[in-house]
Amino acid sequence: MERAVDRILLAIKGNQRIVVWSDYDHDGVPGGVVLREFFHAIEYKNFTNYIPHRYTEGYGLNTEGIETLAKDGASLIITVDCGITDVAPVAHAKELGVDVIITDHHLPAGDLPLAHTVLNSKQEHCEYPFPMLCGAAVAWKLVIALITRGEFRVPKGFEKWLLDLVGLSTIADMVPLVGENRILAHYGLLVLRKTRRPGLRALYKVLNLNPQFLTEDDVGFMLAPRLNAASRMAEPQIAFNLLASLEADAPALAKELDQLNSKRKGAVGALVREIKTILRDRRDTGPVLVAGNPEWRPGLLGLAATSVVEEFGKPVFLWGREGGEVLKGSCRSPNVDLVALMSAVKEGVFMEFGGHSASGGFSVFPDAVHYLADRLSEAHSSMPTFTEPQGEVLVDGTLPIKDVSESFWREISRLAPFGMGNPKPLFMIEGGKILESKSFGKEGQHLSLILQDEYGNKAKAIRFFMNDSRFSRSGIPEVGEDIKIVGTIEKSYFGRRPEVRLRIEDIL
Repeated sequence: MERAVDRILLAIKGNQRIVVWSDYDHDGVPGGVVLREFFHAIEYKNFTNYIPHRYTEGYGLNTEGIETLAKDGASLIITVDCGITDVAPVAHAKELGVDVIITDHHLPAGDLPLAHTVLNSKQEHCEYPFPMLCGAAVAWKLVIALITRGEFRVPKGFEKWLLDLVGLSTIADMVPLVGENRILAHYGLLVLRKTRRPGLRALYKVLNLNPQFLTEDDVGFMLAPRLNAASRMAEPQIAFNLLASLEADAPALAKELDQLNSKRKGAVGALVREIKTILRDRRDTGPVLVAGNPEWRPGLLGLAATSVVEEFGKPVFLWGREGGEVLKGSCRSPNVDLVALMSAVKEGVFMEFGGHSASGGFSVFPDAVHYLADRLSEAHSSMPTFTEPQGEVLVDGTLPIKDVSESFWREISRLAPFGMGNPKPLFMIEGGKILESKSFGKEGQHLSLILQDEYGNKAKAIRFFMNDSRFSRSGIPEVGEDIKIVGTIEKSYFGRRPEVRLRIEDIL
């Protein structure tokens, strides 16, 4: 951090051209705005933000973009949420006389880039006590260090007003909500509820969200998908402009993002139907499913792969075309470690790959795509598999219907914000009958139940995008049936009518 701060302060003192190069998703875009806000606050004008195009440039640094920036006079590039594996582009920047400061939170892969400085608590020998920050949080730490060391006239508490962006990214990027992340998510939600950003306020209005009651679920399921829709369906700059927008631009940008998200839903739905038709028509699919088309957008394939895995129950690899001739895709798995699987494939297949045990991404050599399924199936034969316990649901406790109440919800909400590493408490609800059972929504895809115990106490329980095949029992519950439901307790503000209810996770 000291080294990074020294270099940035030197650039500011010498009025050098600084470029903030951020990723195009719900972590990189807010993180880029964090640094933009800092430079504006200190009235430093010789800087710009750069966000690569998902489909023409791809993720991370690239040599073409660096060359363009160097020609425009850039002396220093600061990355946000990317760069830790970009060895060749960083070396090229150095050849052009451009220093690179990497701020990232992804796992290093082999040798680190020879950057001026690397800020990443996951790198070896880093002594920072909490290694699980998101990319925007790392950028925010850099801002705090610059304010601490630099002699800048910024308003007292300036950095705290950036926590709406940091909290948004912390929740949306699904980093574990424990330790320092729990603090950032908690205070991030507080600032999100009273944000000064016209763009966010306009987006709340478009989505009918009451900021006073904004939750981590709203961030994860409402705000983040719309920010991501910009890069998936159009230009990431739209999401950036919304977060950094002026009052006059905000309504139009919020409406555009919502429309792009609707378009994204339609595109993913059509893609999923196409992929499933292809796979169903195959006589022998093997242990690993592979499908691809040069016309498919890689940015949509992760969403599609999740749906395919749910139906077929096998690892799935989907590829499309990105950035000229590059074939790139996403993979998901219910029962095998994907990183280990891809590592076991012989050389000459994958150009790059990475991810986690259940999800990942990859790029594949154009010729190798023809035998990708065979190579993956061969490697799969030697892979250990893991399976979820069948017929067994682990819950945190039992919950009587009478306790589905405001007072109990308040007790549970003290454990919030919930998310990765801190899931919502899961309860078994039994000891009563189904008083009412009905579907709702335009296509009847949601389920609503009214539960009642022998003393007349009632509680509402809902399940959105209900698919009874995912329940431990088949069929929709009928009026008069005994209750045996697993779910969480929540408070809904839909229609501005507060309602404590159950969110159904399973029906036994």
